[in-house]
Amino acid sequence: MRSPLQGGMPLRDAVVGAVVEIACDESGFSGTNLLRSTAPVITHASVDLTVDEAVALITTLRSGFRFSPHELKSGRFLRGSGADEALGWLRTELTGRANVHVIDKEFFLVTRIVDLLLVAPSYAAGTRLASEHLPAAIALHAARHSAGNDWDAFLTAFVDCVRMKRRLPVHQTVQRFFEARDALLRHRLGPAADEILDKLNQDHVRTVLARLDNDDRSVPPPLEPLLPALAETVLSWSGGRRQVLVTHDEQSALTADRLTRLQRVLADGSRWAAGTEPAGALPVGVSPLAGLVMVDSRDDPRVQVADLLAGVARRMPGIIDDALRQPPPTPSRTAPW
Repeated sequence: MRSPLQGGMPLRDAVVGAVVEIACDESGFSGTNLLRSTAPVITHASVDLTVDEAVALITTLRSGFRFSPHELKSGRFLRGSGADEALGWLRTELTGRANVHVIDKEFFLVTRIVDLLLVAPSYAAGTRLASEHLPAAIALHAARHSAGNDWDAFLTAFVDCVRMKRRLPVHQTVQRFFEARDALLRHRLGPAADEILDKLNQDHVRTVLARLDNDDRSVPPPLEPLLPALAETVLSWSGGRRQVLVTHDEQSALTADRLTRLQRVLADGSRWAAGTEPAGALPVGVSPLAGLVMVDSRDDPRVQVADLLAGVARRMPGIIDDALRQPPPTPSRTAPW
């Protein structure tokens, strides 16, 4: 017997103007285990297929390319004898109908250090709505190769600071974090990186941790990359001109409270995310995120297609573009298929 689906944010008000409905799933999501995961990136894929279109696509893969039902998971799919031909066909079928967002887990942690510990925590963090903080994160991340093992120790100390479960007393984690920070400073990573590290302040860090301990829900969950990934997906499909209805495979990170906060942040900033107000922009105060419904992927063929796409893109990032192999790094890359 299946457990009831958790989370989501059903549509409460009528959509305003144009609307697009997308189905989403991810690959490589490891919860808060961002440093010890075997998957260095998370891919968040979305498609705007109808149910009938998704069924037809899956049927063709199973019959025309002789994939059995259990082989539509990306690992088996890519090992199949007809994988190259099937992948080429799939890309053609999804051109203009799909989007893949990629997050490097290590870089995500660097952006969280900047977003949480140097500036005011916000649900806009890690998205294009907070791009003014991106150069600092890029500078710090770019210096990592000069720090050796001290870099890993620094990131581990940060995770230990903000982890909500099985965390040591705050004074211990803060002390270890700043000891790791000081070890990095001794490497003289360069003016930009050293300036960022110098700006870290123990009082501010303790204030942020106290807010987390007091369940201040205005602070975004520090180790949950799926929320900014969803935000970027919505912003990409919206373009500031239309609302987005999301059907998503069940994810415990996407609680109603978090989604409501994200919805408000997107309403405040999405119309100017590209730097200019687009023609036919959504009215002031209207969020591009209209609602999100959780489903079991076994029941929705659109989510099954998104799941396949996310898994293939995680294992073969070159099918999107060369973003993961070209500097400078960014917290995420979004690419249409």
